[in-house]
Amino acid sequence: MTNSDNMSSITSISQTQAWLESLRPKTLPLAVAAVVTGSALASWMGHFKWPVALLALLTAAMLQILSNLANDYGDVAKGSDTEKRIGPMRGMQKGLITAKQMKNALKITVLLSCLSGISLITVACNSPSDIIGFLILGLLAIVAAITYTVGTRPYGYIGLGDISVLIFFGWLSVLGTYYLQASTFSISTFLPATACGLLSVAVLNINNLRDIENDRQNGKNTLAVRLGGKKARYYHATLLITAMLCLVIFTLLYLNSWFSWLFLLAFPLLLKHMVQVLRDPTPEGMRPKLVQMVKTALLTNILFSIGLVLN
Repeated sequence: MTNSDNMSSITSISQTQAWLESLRPKTLPLAVAAVVTGSALASWMGHFKWPVALLALLTAAMLQILSNLANDYGDVAKGSDTEKRIGPMRGMQKGLITAKQMKNALKITVLLSCLSGISLITVACNSPSDIIGFLILGLLAIVAAITYTVGTRPYGYIGLGDISVLIFFGWLSVLGTYYLQASTFSISTFLPATACGLLSVAVLNINNLRDIENDRQNGKNTLAVRLGGKKARYYHATLLITAMLCLVIFTLLYLNSWFSWLFLLAFPLLLKHMVQVLRDPTPEGMRPKLVQMVKTALLTNILFSIGLVLN
C-alpha cells in the first residue's frame, strides 16, 4: 500500500469518526426511554401496538439525531464551540466536516424524520383531527430540534432549552406515544411523562454545567449560566427529587404490585449522582457526570417500564 493510500484510509476513518461524534449516538437513549415509557403505559392499559411503538422509536431517534447535527452546526457557526470548551470536540469544530456537508446532512435527516413521522401517523391515526394534530406536532418537533442553536435567535442561547426538553422528551414523547397506541388520553400518564422529561432536563443541565464558563464567555445564556453554578446545582437536585416523587406518587395511586417498585433500584444511583454534583463546584467535574446521568435516567425509565408491564 502506498503512502497516498494510507493517507486516504486515515482521512476516511477520521471523517467517519467525525460524523459519529456529530451524530452523538450516546444521546439516543434519552429519546428511546421516552418512547419505551409511553409504550409501557399503553401496555399497562391494554393498548400496546408493536408497529406503532417501533415507528415511534424510529421517529424519536431521527429527531434526536437531527437535534444533534443542528446543535453541532449552530454552535460552530455562532462561535460557542471553542478550544476552551470542556466537552468533546465535534466534526465541524475539528474541521473534518464542512458547513455545506452539515447542511446537506440536516436536509437528509429532516427528510428521513418526515418519512418516519408520516409512516407513524399513517399506521396509528384514524381520525382527520388526529392526523392533522400529529402532523402539526411533528413539524413543531422538527423546528424545535433545529432552532435550539440555529437561527438569528436560537432559544438554547436564551435559557429556554430546559422547558423545551421537558415538553419534547417528556410530555410530547411519552403522552404522544401512549395516545398513538390507545387513541385516548389518561390523566394518570402525566406523572411518569413528567418524570421522564425531568430526567432528560437533568442531562441537559449537567451538559450546561460542564460548559458553563465557555458558554458564558460566548454569549450562550443557558439556564445554568443564568442561575450560576451554585444555584444550577440546587436546580439539578430539584429536578431529580421531583422526578422521583412523580414516579412514587404514580405508583401509590395507580399500581398495586411489588413489581411496580422496581424503579426504586435506580434511586440510590440518582441520589449518589445528586450528592456528587452538589459537592463538586468545578465544570471539569461534570464531564463524567454527564454519561452517568444519561445511564441512570435510562435505567430509571427502563425499570419503571418493566414494572408497568409486569404489573
